[in-house]
Amino acid sequence: MLIRQDFLQAIQLNTDLMKILTIIRNLDLKDSWLAAGSVRNFIWNLLSDKSPFDRETDVDVIFFDPAISYEDTLGIERKLKENFPQYQWELKNQVYMHLHSPHTAPYTSSRDAMSKYPERCTAVGLRLNAGATLELFAPYGLEDILNFQVRPTPHFLENDDRMKLYQQRLSKKNWQEKWKNLTFKIT
Repeated sequence: MLIRQDFLQAIQLNTDLMKILTIIRNLDLKDSWLAAGSVRNFIWNLLSDKSPFDRETDVDVIFFDPAISYEDTLGIERKLKENFPQYQWELKNQVYMHLHSPHTAPYTSSRDAMSKYPERCTAVGLRLNAGATLELFAPYGLEDILNFQVRPTPHFLENDDRMKLYQQRLSKKNWQEKWKNLTFKIT
Protein backbone atom coordinates (compact mmCIF):
# COMPACT_ATOMS: atom_id res chain seq x y z
CA MET A 1 0.00 0.00 0.00
CA LEU A 2 1.11 3.52 -0.75
CA ILE A 3 2.18 5.44 2.34
CA ARG A 4 2.66 9.16 2.86
CA GLN A 5 6.40 9.09 2.07
CA ASP A 6 5.85 7.00 -1.09
CA PHE A 7 3.21 9.47 -2.22
CA LEU A 8 5.48 12.46 -1.66
CA GLN A 9 8.28 10.71 -3.51
CA ALA A 10 5.94 9.96 -6.45
CA ILE A 11 5.09 13.67 -6.61
CA GLN A 12 8.75 14.66 -6.60
CA LEU A 13 9.32 12.32 -9.55
CA ASN A 14 6.40 13.72 -11.56
CA THR A 15 7.66 16.60 -13.71
CA ASP A 16 4.19 18.07 -14.37
CA LEU A 17 3.19 18.16 -10.72
CA MET A 18 6.52 19.63 -9.65
CA LYS A 19 6.25 22.28 -12.37
CA ILE A 20 2.72 23.15 -11.20
CA LEU A 21 3.82 23.32 -7.56
CA THR A 22 6.71 25.60 -8.56
CA ILE A 23 4.37 27.87 -10.55
CA ILE A 24 2.02 28.09 -7.55
CA ARG A 25 4.88 28.89 -5.17
CA ASN A 26 6.19 31.55 -7.57
CA LEU A 27 2.78 33.27 -7.67
CA ASP A 28 3.62 34.32 -4.12
CA LEU A 29 -0.04 34.21 -3.06
CA LYS A 30 -0.72 33.99 0.67
CA ASP A 31 -1.57 30.55 2.04
CA SER A 32 -1.56 28.93 -1.42
CA TRP A 33 -1.95 25.22 -2.15
CA LEU A 34 -2.57 22.73 -4.91
CA ALA A 35 -5.72 21.15 -3.55
CA ALA A 36 -8.74 18.96 -3.87
CA GLY A 37 -9.18 16.87 -7.03
CA SER A 38 -5.71 17.70 -8.30
CA VAL A 39 -4.13 15.84 -5.39
CA ARG A 40 -6.84 13.20 -4.90
CA ASN A 41 -6.91 12.20 -8.59
CA PHE A 42 -3.11 11.95 -8.68
CA ILE A 43 -3.22 9.42 -5.84
CA TRP A 44 -6.15 7.47 -7.30
CA ASN A 45 -4.47 7.31 -10.71
CA LEU A 46 -1.19 6.25 -9.14
CA LEU A 47 -2.91 3.45 -7.20
CA SER A 48 -4.86 2.41 -10.32
CA ASP A 49 -1.74 2.01 -12.46
CA LYS A 50 -2.87 4.88 -14.66
CA SER A 51 -0.74 7.82 -15.63
CA PRO A 52 -0.67 9.71 -12.30
CA PHE A 53 -0.91 13.15 -13.83
CA ASP A 54 -4.13 13.54 -15.78
CA ARG A 55 -4.27 16.59 -18.06
CA GLU A 56 -8.08 16.47 -17.96
CA THR A 57 -8.12 17.09 -14.20
CA ASP A 58 -8.47 20.70 -13.12
CA VAL A 59 -5.43 22.20 -11.47
CA ASP A 60 -7.15 23.39 -8.29
CA VAL A 61 -5.14 26.23 -6.80
CA ILE A 62 -6.40 27.82 -3.61
CA PHE A 63 -5.13 30.69 -1.50
CA PHE A 64 -6.40 32.90 1.28
CA ASP A 65 -5.94 36.67 1.01
CA PRO A 66 -8.66 39.20 1.96
CA ALA A 67 -6.67 41.91 0.11
CA ILE A 68 -7.25 40.23 -3.27
CA SER A 69 -10.69 40.78 -4.77
CA TYR A 70 -12.75 38.25 -6.68
CA GLU A 71 -12.07 40.20 -9.88
CA ASP A 72 -8.32 40.25 -9.22
CA THR A 73 -8.43 36.50 -8.61
CA LEU A 74 -10.03 36.04 -12.03
CA GLY A 75 -7.26 38.17 -13.54
CA ILE A 76 -4.55 36.01 -11.94
CA GLU A 77 -6.32 32.88 -13.18
CA ARG A 78 -6.53 34.34 -16.70
CA LYS A 79 -2.76 35.00 -16.64
CA LEU A 80 -2.09 31.42 -15.53
CA LYS A 81 -4.18 30.12 -18.44
CA GLU A 82 -2.31 32.38 -20.88
CA ASN A 83 1.16 31.60 -19.57
CA PHE A 84 0.66 27.87 -18.97
CA PRO A 85 -2.14 26.75 -21.33
CA GLN A 86 -1.18 23.07 -21.02
CA TYR A 87 -2.93 22.95 -17.63
CA GLN A 88 -6.61 23.36 -16.67
CA TRP A 89 -6.21 26.11 -14.06
CA GLU A 90 -8.85 26.90 -11.45
CA LEU A 91 -7.80 29.57 -8.96
CA LYS A 92 -9.99 30.24 -5.92
CA ASN A 93 -9.47 32.73 -3.11
CA GLN A 94 -10.91 30.91 -0.09
CA VAL A 95 -11.96 34.23 1.42
CA TYR A 96 -15.06 34.03 -0.80
CA MET A 97 -15.66 30.30 -1.13
CA HIS A 98 -17.77 29.80 2.01
CA LEU A 99 -20.59 31.38 -0.01
CA HIS A 100 -20.82 28.15 -2.04
CA SER A 101 -21.47 26.02 1.03
CA PRO A 102 -24.87 26.59 2.68
CA HIS A 103 -24.89 27.89 6.25
CA THR A 104 -21.10 28.18 6.44
CA ALA A 105 -19.22 30.91 8.28
CA PRO A 106 -16.38 32.65 6.44
CA TYR A 107 -13.22 30.57 6.35
CA THR A 108 -10.23 31.71 8.37
CA SER A 109 -7.51 30.14 6.19
CA SER A 110 -6.97 27.75 3.32
CA ARG A 111 -6.59 24.89 5.81
CA ASP A 112 -9.94 25.80 7.38
CA ALA A 113 -11.52 25.80 3.92
CA MET A 114 -10.03 22.42 2.98
CA SER A 115 -11.33 20.89 6.21
CA LYS A 116 -14.83 21.91 5.13
CA TYR A 117 -14.71 20.56 1.57
CA PRO A 118 -17.57 18.18 0.72
CA GLU A 119 -15.65 14.87 0.75
CA ARG A 120 -12.91 13.68 3.08
CA CYS A 121 -10.97 12.36 0.08
CA THR A 122 -11.07 15.84 -1.48
CA ALA A 123 -9.96 17.60 1.71
CA VAL A 124 -6.28 17.55 0.85
CA GLY A 125 -3.66 20.08 -0.16
CA LEU A 126 -0.05 20.12 -1.21
CA ARG A 127 2.50 22.87 -1.59
CA LEU A 128 6.16 23.40 -2.31
CA ASN A 129 7.91 25.37 0.39
CA ALA A 130 11.22 27.20 0.27
CA GLY A 131 14.04 24.74 -0.17
CA ALA A 132 11.81 22.58 -2.40
CA THR A 133 10.27 20.66 0.50
CA LEU A 134 6.76 19.35 0.02
CA GLU A 135 4.07 20.05 2.59
CA LEU A 136 0.97 17.89 2.68
CA PHE A 137 -2.22 18.87 4.52
CA ALA A 138 -4.88 16.20 4.96
CA PRO A 139 -7.15 16.99 7.95
CA TYR A 140 -8.82 13.56 7.75
CA GLY A 141 -5.65 11.69 6.84
CA LEU A 142 -5.06 9.83 3.60
CA GLU A 143 -6.98 6.68 4.54
CA ASP A 144 -10.11 7.48 2.50
CA ILE A 145 -8.07 8.37 -0.58
CA LEU A 146 -5.83 5.31 -0.27
CA ASN A 147 -8.86 3.04 0.22
CA PHE A 148 -10.89 4.62 -2.63
CA GLN A 149 -13.60 5.74 -0.19
CA VAL A 150 -15.85 8.72 -0.76
CA ARG A 151 -17.71 10.05 2.25
CA PRO A 152 -18.74 13.49 3.50
CA THR A 153 -16.69 15.62 5.85
CA PRO A 154 -18.12 16.32 9.31
CA HIS A 155 -18.94 19.86 8.11
CA PHE A 156 -21.24 18.50 5.42
CA LEU A 157 -22.71 15.76 7.62
CA GLU A 158 -23.96 18.29 10.16
CA ASN A 159 -26.33 20.13 7.80
CA ASP A 160 -29.15 18.84 5.55
CA ASP A 161 -28.70 21.61 2.95
CA ARG A 162 -25.00 20.84 2.65
CA MET A 163 -25.77 17.12 2.35
CA LYS A 164 -28.16 17.86 -0.53
CA LEU A 165 -25.33 19.76 -2.22
CA TYR A 166 -23.02 16.81 -1.50
CA GLN A 167 -25.41 14.35 -3.16
CA GLN A 168 -25.86 16.63 -6.20
CA ARG A 169 -22.11 16.95 -6.51
CA LEU A 170 -21.57 13.18 -6.44
CA SER A 171 -24.23 12.59 -9.08
CA LYS A 172 -22.46 15.02 -11.45
CA LYS A 173 -18.90 13.75 -10.93
CA ASN A 174 -19.23 10.19 -12.32
CA TRP A 175 -16.02 9.23 -10.54
CA GLN A 176 -16.88 5.54 -10.59
CA GLU A 177 -16.59 5.48 -14.38
CA LYS A 178 -12.89 6.28 -14.06
CA TRP A 179 -12.11 4.47 -10.77
CA LYS A 180 -14.22 1.31 -10.65
CA ASN A 181 -13.22 0.34 -7.10
CA LEU A 182 -14.61 3.45 -5.40
CA THR A 183 -16.98 2.94 -2.51
CA PHE A 184 -19.43 5.58 -1.30
CA LYS A 185 -20.37 5.94 2.34
CA ILE A 186 -22.54 8.38 4.24
CA THR A 187 -20.76 8.24 7.61
